[in-house]
Amino acid sequence: MTEIDAKIDALVPAWLYLPDIAEMLDLEVTKVRQLVKDGQLIAVRRGENRSLQVPAPFIDGDKIVKGLPGLLTVLKDDGFSDEEMLEWLFTADPTLPGTPAQALSENRGTEVKRRAQALAL
Repeated sequence: MTEIDAKIDALVPAWLYLPDIAEMLDLEVTKVRQLVKDGQLIAVRRGENRSLQVPAPFIDGDKIVKGLPGLLTVLKDDGFSDEEMLEWLFTADPTLPGTPAQALSENRGTEVKRRAQALAL
């Protein structure tokens, strides 16, 4: 849970507040906070009131995007900070095509995870 810089903020198309995510996932807000603490979601402080927010593309209807928690674990194990993970996930890669976050939401998580694992080599 960290403050976001303008560069990354500009890369992420939309953000969700933790209570909104709790409602979407039919969970208590404390459970959503635990998902963040456990590394299954990334939350950053944004806006005037410095509230915790999660990139909207991480939520697919009533669930976390398939493959995201495992991918975040791979990136964290590679030594990525939350900011570096967000930058990597939301920076366009013409060979995918699109961003890794888009590829995850389009059920192309295997390729995204393979690329994340290759970053450590």
